[in-house]
Amino acid sequence: MAIFVLFVLGIANFAMHKAVLESDHPLLGRMPWFFHMLGGRFSLVVEFLMLLGAMLMVATGSTAWAWGYAVYSVLNAISAWLIISGRV
Repeated sequence: MAIFVLFVLGIANFAMHKAVLESDHPLLGRMPWFFHMLGGRFSLVVEFLMLLGAMLMVATGSTAWAWGYAVYSVLNAISAWLIISGRV
């Protein structure tokens, strides 16, 4: 069940991440050079690796990783909302 929840949170994180990338917010232009690798898609690769790592750790029985990824998802949602709404 925890892996399914992580998968759903991962889909939400990818959607939020993509929305932020497509917002062309001025903050994105101030990111380090490696952020712009692969046309700005390098950060999506990192997002995938974080999801994969969390799912692998949960599959081995470490449920704390599921809670950690859930907290990360909440913080990601707040950050995406701040950026997309223009509050930052």
